[in-house]
Amino acid sequence: MVQVCLNGPRGAADGAVVPLSPKALADSAAAAVAAGATDIHVHPKSPCGADTLSPRVLAPTLTAIRARVTVPVGVTTGAWAEPDPQARLERIRSWTVLPDHASVNWHEPGAEELAAALIERGVGVEAGIWSGTDTAARFVRSPLGPRVLRVLAEVTDTSPDTAQDTARALLADLGTAPHGRPVLLHGEDGGAWPVLRLAGRLHLATRIGLEDTLLLPDGEPAASNAELVAAGLVQYGWAGRSP
Repeated sequence: MVQVCLNGPRGAADGAVVPLSPKALADSAAAAVAAGATDIHVHPKSPCGADTLSPRVLAPTLTAIRARVTVPVGVTTGAWAEPDPQARLERIRSWTVLPDHASVNWHEPGAEELAAALIERGVGVEAGIWSGTDTAARFVRSPLGPRVLRVLAEVTDTSPDTAQDTARALLADLGTAPHGRPVLLHGEDGGAWPVLRLAGRLHLATRIGLEDTLLLPDGEPAASNAELVAAGLVQYGWAGRSP
């Protein structure tokens, strides 16, 4: 599986290439799927360009994307979009249009309660386990572990020289097939491409997109999510065959 992360917490300051509006996100999603993406991760944006969990923003964003693609569509639940854990729970419970899945950063306050609420609503949970935190061990002990959709092994080391070693350490902390759930391995910024290549060698699912990097493997600016996906398939080793 190759997931495309359309925008992340990036905004207008990162350039016009980053999609923000529902229409721009839908256009970008359609092009990325045509390029080979099989899953979508998106950060719905408020009119001022900030990440939000508001149902008034989530609904039109999901509706616009689903009008253009048939692959699963997931969203963030990052604490930066709603810092208060109880308010974040209330947001999730107020959603009128549900994503197929949502990422939950396991190191954030209230993560397990949030994951339980999503599962109760029928939304798949991507358990975000970040390098540099103690959450791998906590996730391995969590009774919710067997119920998540997948584990996101998220490498926050942005050095191209050390990101792969950090990724291997994170995977070792998680153990083989944590709770029997599939693992999606990805990096960010300078670590994005080295970690994607490692995922290919380990035959793990991965992701790429403008959330993770604005640059192509050769260091040139990416023109679109579709261009990153196409390059990602080559870097992973999927070139010439379906992902």
